[in-house]
Amino acid sequence: MFLGSHTPRLDEKGRLILPAKFRDELQGGLVITKGQDRCLYVWTRSGFEEMTSRLRQTPFTHKGTRDFLRILFSGASDEIPDKQGRITIPPMLREYARLGRDCVVIGAMDRVEIWDAAAWQGYADSQEDAFSQMSEEVMPGVL
Repeated sequence: MFLGSHTPRLDEKGRLILPAKFRDELQGGLVITKGQDRCLYVWTRSGFEEMTSRLRQTPFTHKGTRDFLRILFSGASDEIPDKQGRITIPPMLREYARLGRDCVVIGAMDRVEIWDAAAWQGYADSQEDAFSQMSEEVMPGVL
């Protein structure tokens, strides 16, 4: 499970140092792709394979499913962190997420998300009040 928020910087070669607490789980390889809300999603390889298995159960005859799968998989890149725990984020994905030098890497349960720092701050600020009120509506009986 991935938890917490971290603030690494993107270097001039498009590399990002993964948070130390995430490295062990991601060292065997990962898949990075377009996420929703203009962030990037990062899964372990096995996590991506599990999610892909669930997606195979969806009807590809449904236009929304086809559209979602095309965007998700066309932007996917498999990466292996180097010895310093860095990954290279492909230019297309950096552009999609509008990543600047300052980034925020958050744990999002079964995946990691990479955000531009200003975009994350704006998103987090805009969701704070809704977060306080949504637990019963979105997750009845859980919280």
